Amino acid sequence: MTMFKFPLAYAGSKNQKELDEKEGEEANDEPASPTQNFVTCIHIAKIAELLRTITVTWSKTLISHTLFIIVENPSEDNHYTCKIDLKTWKFWGKKGLKSFNVDQVRVDVFWDFRAAKFLSSPEPVSDYYVALSARGEVVILLGDKKNEASKRSKARPSLVDAVLVHKKESVHAKRCFCTRTMLGMGKGEHDIIRESNLSGVDPEMWISVDGIESIRVVNLNWRFTGNETMMVDNVPIDVFWDVRDWVFSDNNLDTAAGPGIFIFKQESVVGEEEVEAINSGSYGQLCESTEFCHVFYAWKIK
Repeated sequence: MTMFKFPLAYAGSKNQKELDEKEGEEANDEPASPTQNFVTCIHIAKIAELLRTITVTWSKTLISHTLFIIVENPSEDNHYTCKIDLKTWKFWGKKGLKSFNVDQVRVDVFWDFRAAKFLSSPEPVSDYYVALSARGEVVILLGDKKNEASKRSKARPSLVDAVLVHKKESVHAKRCFCTRTMLGMGKGEHDIIRESNLSGVDPEMWISVDGIESIRVVNLNWRFTGNETMMVDNVPIDVFWDVRDWVFSDNNLDTAAGPGIFIFKQESVVGEEEVEAINSGSYGQLCESTEFCHVFYAWKIK
């Protein structure tokens, strides 16, 4: 399979920039909110006889809550895009269907958010589905209401399973940052919590998986960047962090100058090149593979 590079700059990938531009145009050129939270997942799925990247982005600001789906067009820059408004005041708008053509193949997008449950993330945690179907097959199915999605789409599961290769999040919080991610064995998600105590002479932070502390880093004044390995389902997970903007930010600002950056990579060996990458801030090198990689931008607010 082709090596897919995951863009790590906060401004986002080319696809993410396209989404921002489209959303800005439809919002009468209003600037993006500085407290925008988003979750972007990149899948590989087969549509119209080709393996394509499908980018799913959940975005939330004070005035909008949106789901964007972009299907890659390998031959052109004009990718196939679907936008779903999750903040509609119309109850019937929370269940719907949109269609578009990918290389002359019709793709249907079914969704149902009427009972969806949300926590702090713009991505729902339960009681919803989003299904993409083409030629009688469900090529991607998101959410936990799989039976309902199958009945509504009247499509069978694809013979080639979609693969989640990368996930990127940007979240604003005061102290505790929570996420769910696909790490370890199987297809189940795990709850990951990052917490910190930056007061006093010895600031520290810790990372918990499913309620159990896995990593604790003390003396962040000196260890504001680094990496360690933790075990999830007996599988080694490499964890990289850079929280220099937490530790050395101006206390008079409402938000830190930059985010804390956390990278979770499911590989058992950390090579010299990866250690050099985290030390130099070249985070893009850490996710240039088909191994699953989760990047988390944690923006501290007061």
